[in-house]
Formats: sequence, structure tokens, C-alpha cells
Amino acid sequence: MKKTYKIDVDCANCANKMEEAASKTEGVKKAVVNFMALKMEVEFEDGADMAEVMKNVLKNCKKVEDDCEIFI
Repeated sequence: MKKTYKIDVDCANCANKMEEAASKTEGVKKAVVNFMALKMEVEFEDGADMAEVMKNVLKNCKKVEDDCEIFI
């Protein structure tokens, strides 16, 4: 299943860091960040708890870019 989230990030490089961190999160099959649209599209693994996975995605993104935000 795919879902799109609104994000807040300051620069394209930071968006790339967020995309990489989100993609490495358990339960995420694929994550794509569009800096110009300020959106993140997340494709979840089958059977993943989307709410729990997104909490972990936000936590991992905050590790690489502490002032980013994902509106869950």
C-alpha cells in the first residue's frame, strides 16, 4: 500500500537525507521525497502497521535532519 504525506524540509539535500533514512526503515518497501512539492510517498511492506512504521520513519528522519517534519 502507498500513502503520501506532507513534509516540511528546508533544502533538497535534506530531502535526500530524509528519503534515504525513510527507505531504510523497517516496514518501508520504498520511499520517495519530492522536495519541490514537499511530499513524501511511502510504499509499505505487506502487513506493516502504517502508523507504527511512520513513527519510526519520523524518528529516523529526525536523526539525519533534526528540523524536518512529516505530517502524519
